[in-house]
Amino acid sequence: MTGPERAILVGLLRPPSSGAGRPPRDGREPNLDELSRLAESAGAVVAAKVLQKRRGPDPTTFVGDGKVEDLKRDIYEHSADLVILDGELTPAQQRNLERRLEVKVIDRTALVLDIFARRAHTKEGRLQVELAQMTYLLPRLTGRGVWLSRLGGGIGTRGPGETKLEVDRRRIRRRITDLGQEIAGISRHRALQRQARREAQFPVAALVGYTNAGKSTLLNALTDAGVFVEDKLFATLDPTIRKVTLPNHRPVLLVDTVGFISRLPTQLVAAFRATLEEVTEADLLIHVVDASHAAWRAQIAAVHTVLKELDAADKPVVYAVNKIDRLASTEVREVVAEVGEGVPISALQHVGLINLLRRIAQQLPEPLERVRLLVPYAKARTVSEIFGRGRIISQEYGEQGIAVEAELPRAYAQRLRALYDGTGSA
Repeated sequence: MTGPERAILVGLLRPPSSGAGRPPRDGREPNLDELSRLAESAGAVVAAKVLQKRRGPDPTTFVGDGKVEDLKRDIYEHSADLVILDGELTPAQQRNLERRLEVKVIDRTALVLDIFARRAHTKEGRLQVELAQMTYLLPRLTGRGVWLSRLGGGIGTRGPGETKLEVDRRRIRRRITDLGQEIAGISRHRALQRQARREAQFPVAALVGYTNAGKSTLLNALTDAGVFVEDKLFATLDPTIRKVTLPNHRPVLLVDTVGFISRLPTQLVAAFRATLEEVTEADLLIHVVDASHAAWRAQIAAVHTVLKELDAADKPVVYAVNKIDRLASTEVREVVAEVGEGVPISALQHVGLINLLRRIAQQLPEPLERVRLLVPYAKARTVSEIFGRGRIISQEYGEQGIAVEAELPRAYAQRLRALYDGTGSA
């Protein structure tokens, strides 16, 4: 291939359902604009955007026979060599479109996977992307070998998950198994790292947010971490951990995580679970919101959706309302009030960072304190309470009761120490 691929973006404009609210002011679906940014992040030139008004995807071609004929003319007119659908195609839909349009056709999921393949630099990131790509590729092998061999490389075919088309399902399944085992080893290694951090009694705050909201810029501003920053979607994939001291002199570890996106492919959520465990194990989430983005409400909702998938939606949250340097003061107040006591900041301009650190200090759970207790058998229910409130390191059953060594929030530890006086603390 010579030069960037020229892409035509295609989306479905569905009629608004009752209670769905007003349609976009410009008549377009916002996701087509986001799809354009995704395509550009993957290195494509967006030649045209096409919207098809219909209630749902056509089961054969996604867009319907009439729109397929229109797309043929658009491809010729714009000299396009790639069509990107803003949705997830079935293997049959993708094959049918490629045969009729005679250009490469990919969907939103393949596009996001391609960007992740470009951005993965560490061994861990490459393994996770390859697993996601293999899982996506497996059901799409049948009947596409000869056709795709004519399409060459480019978006949707590169990266650590790239594979020759003659590879069979059995070899891909074997590779998926091997990748799963390697990633499980990564997960165990991360668990050991988290255990060491817990033993050092360092609380952890995870930076979460929509891609390009400014998480890495914020981490750099707070810690001089030197994390790569670029005004592109998914500029960084690999988690970075840095220590910062809060205004109350309490140290906290900040973890920068992969950015979220609406309709984040399920293959990526599954493959990156070892990395995203940093979110589930964090003591506090710092939700970075791009207040300057027109769809900031939808972006917050997309982040909440992913957090629910990770079982992390109930974590304590501090909202960092970022990029206020691009807004009028009245607009900033509106966003801050709506997200619920958000902290207005500009990570780029280093504005509001002290206030953010103060809010983090207020919201962090109490520090844990290690105690040794001798709980009488008549009060054995206390052991269950300890399980729910902290972490039991050891327990032994003796003649006088249950000897428990545990890490508990300071106030609760002091209360138990008063109840079971004489057992001392670690």
